[in-house]
Amino acid sequence: MNSICSLLPRPRPRARSYRLLCAAALVGSLTLLAGCANDNASSSVYSYGQAQREQIVRTGTVESLRPVVIQQGQSSGVGALAGGALGGIAGSSIGQGRGSLLGAVGGALVGGLIGNAVENQAGKTQGVEITVRLDNGETRVVAQAADTPLSVGQRVRMISGNGPTRVVPM
Repeated sequence: MNSICSLLPRPRPRARSYRLLCAAALVGSLTLLAGCANDNASSSVYSYGQAQREQIVRTGTVESLRPVVIQQGQSSGVGALAGGALGGIAGSSIGQGRGSLLGAVGGALVGGLIGNAVENQAGKTQGVEITVRLDNGETRVVAQAADTPLSVGQRVRMISGNGPTRVVPM
């Protein structure tokens, strides 16, 4: 936080507004970093490395659909860090001297817990588990984002290769 705040002019009489400005700069920076790590389980999204690659296409029929939740594997820590910073700044405005220090520590702990919980909740996507009976008689199951409408009995293509397998309507 010192590196971000050292770039800002530091007004002496308004310490509280200085803290809020530093917190806003920190949260803004962390938000930008969090946007860089964007996992997507959609059947319509290809990564740059998957584009222009040959893939295998198999056809089949949807046998069943089951709603699932797709969750990111690991939290980045951005939510806990941002929540801790904001909670620490907010808590430090409570009381004077030792009370301010205790408020900052308590605010940082509570803010970190809340920020982590918010980040974990934001890392969840509604998905669907699709069971497909392929034309050769084999059965395959794929979980993906629930952004492509599918129904039981519908003919689909399973596209797989260098990356994830996607189920898309024919």
